[in-house]
Amino acid sequence: MISKHPFIAACNRQKPSRQPIWLMRQAGRYQKVYRELRAKHTILEMIKAPELAAEVTLQPLRAFDLDAGIIFADILTLPEAMGLPLEFVKGEGPVISAPIRSIADVKKLRVRPAEEALPFTIEAIKMVCRELNDRIPLIGFSGAPFTLACYAVEGGSSREYDLTRAFMFREPKAWHALMKKLAGAVGDYLLAQARAGAQALQIFDSWAGSLAPADYREYVLPHTQRVIAIAKQTKVPVIYFSTRTGAMLNVVRELGADVYGLDWRVDINDAWKQLGGKIAVQGNLDPTVLLTTPKTIREHAARLLDSVKDKRGYIFNIGHGVIKETPEENVKVLVDFVHKYAAQ
Repeated sequence: MISKHPFIAACNRQKPSRQPIWLMRQAGRYQKVYRELRAKHTILEMIKAPELAAEVTLQPLRAFDLDAGIIFADILTLPEAMGLPLEFVKGEGPVISAPIRSIADVKKLRVRPAEEALPFTIEAIKMVCRELNDRIPLIGFSGAPFTLACYAVEGGSSREYDLTRAFMFREPKAWHALMKKLAGAVGDYLLAQARAGAQALQIFDSWAGSLAPADYREYVLPHTQRVIAIAKQTKVPVIYFSTRTGAMLNVVRELGADVYGLDWRVDINDAWKQLGGKIAVQGNLDPTVLLTTPKTIREHAARLLDSVKDKRGYIFNIGHGVIKETPEENVKVLVDFVHKYAAQ
């Protein structure tokens, strides 16, 4: 049976009623209504108050004709719930003040049921689903074990994740223990989001491209495969998104996801072929295009849509999150154009 939701239909490689589009980081700081709310609360206050997280999730769905929502949350609340102290520092971003440095640190991490560890996000999902009333599907998400491990070891953001890679090579036993714990926690978190009403699940592996293909296969692949196997128990589509992994899509394809999200650094048809063809693909407009003009936005979107014309299982998205300086009117231009152009 073909889903009534174009996004879910495309995830399942069915023919959707229209070309689906949603945007990573579609809820957030490029919107005036978000900035007004953010002026009154810290980012963690907004995430941990279900009514505020639900409101931010719904803001872009009220403003634009999107085909899916994604819950407003942050990937780092999961490692925080496992015992890693988290704060967002102005000018620096997320900071974990007690990073992982040894097997002893890994053993201290607690894995609790997601409903107990992250009740605020689970409740926010329930609230959004009640409000949407199945008009638009909601996507739940988590960081992938590797990307969460990068933050846990580095203590925050990094350019090349040198500390993480060195720890991985130097302490393989501790590394795999860390990844095993993270994989179990991520899998349970995704299950809980689906139980709460999420109709698709996305796994963000933003830093996977910092690895060589052979190292990804040895140190990352089995743990992420485990997460996806757990998430697929929900019977909802599972999306795996990574960046800078164009050189190892032949390895990434072994993960077993239903949909693969692509950044803008790869040709979408070449990548689709490397991924095996018989899966759905999401992406991959360069997000900086949204900083330009309506004419440029339409030209780039048309080129991308033309390149995947007649392909089954395509979801339009940008190749990473909406940039905070993006004019709101440009998001509307893109969303409306994708629906109109694809219908011609």
